[in-house]
Amino acid sequence: MTDHLNPLQSLKEGHWFKLICGASFQHLPAVRSLTLAYTLAGADCIDVAADPAVIAAVREALQVAAELAQDAEARGFGKKGKLPLLMVSLNDGEDPHFRKAKINYTECPPNCHRPCEKICPAQAIKFSNKPELFSGVIPEKCYGCGRCIPICPYEKIYTNSYVIKPEAIAPLILSTGVDAIEIHTQIGRLTEFQRLWQTISPWVEQLQLVAISCPDGEGMIDYLHALYDAIATHKITLIWQTDGRPMSGDIGDGTTTAAVKLGQKVLAANLPGYVQLAGGTNNYTVAKLKAMGLLRGWGDGAMGNSVPPPPHHPTTPSYISGVAYGSYARVLLSPILEELEIREVNDTSVKTTVRLEDEPELLWQAVGLAHSLVSQLKSQQ
Repeated sequence: MTDHLNPLQSLKEGHWFKLICGASFQHLPAVRSLTLAYTLAGADCIDVAADPAVIAAVREALQVAAELAQDAEARGFGKKGKLPLLMVSLNDGEDPHFRKAKINYTECPPNCHRPCEKICPAQAIKFSNKPELFSGVIPEKCYGCGRCIPICPYEKIYTNSYVIKPEAIAPLILSTGVDAIEIHTQIGRLTEFQRLWQTISPWVEQLQLVAISCPDGEGMIDYLHALYDAIATHKITLIWQTDGRPMSGDIGDGTTTAAVKLGQKVLAANLPGYVQLAGGTNNYTVAKLKAMGLLRGWGDGAMGNSVPPPPHHPTTPSYISGVAYGSYARVLLSPILEELEIREVNDTSVKTTVRLEDEPELLWQAVGLAHSLVSQLKSQQ
């Protein structure tokens, strides 16, 4: 495993920052650039698709980040010597994070104003009037948010879902330097979860961290307790990821309310482990957590929260330990990613790929943007 400057300490201290590149997001240049920028900005974890090519791109970016760490620290970003944990996501059944949109563009009416193309946050939908050029969904850019589906006036968009095969995870853990896994599950899938866990359990203790992500619903807390009972024999660092409104953080400030509300619910359940928000997190999330006294150092009535917290399990912090950012973190850097693509298209030299570190002005702009988000959590250290 990689020698880290203990990013798990961030969990204990309540300022854990995770970048979610996307369980289905396989656009290698973007994943590489996002990893590089957020690593230099001080992220604690990079969560990516369980795809060897994606993992290789992330590891390459981490190596570049290590080489640039001293420069980044001199500019006020991150900490020299610290690298984030590398996490991959898997699922025990159908899940919106593990799907791709599909469009049969030949059936699209020519007079359609193409709202799907406009609403796609990943710019994964493209139409051309020239038959020799590509039209449809760019698979590697689609991360399954599903916003294009209800907006299509002709109902021509559908999705393909998939489940990560458990037997594919072991080689990723053993040979590619994966430090952590995240399991996406849903209420009522205990049997499926147990089957998945049984398959991967021989390798779990080689990991530094396991995260479990589950959306809200009736019986959620009982389900989470049942999940904990299924894995309790393993001595692992555990995160409960509260998926408020999946893949919605870039929509607006209202989405963070669902994420915080679900975080409160799971925190009150007193489950052993750490609670980390996701699903609807954005620029408003940390401020809301501070105002509600849910971050370490901002509670105990300091922000007007006069209600004492419930008694907690000895291994369970009484505060939200961290925040994961997905769609908002990616959209925040989208101007830089788009500029890199433009320069690649316009580059007539032999080089086929424009890498972020080859464009210093763009690199430090990207790190600055990433740091504006990371520092919201890290500023309380």
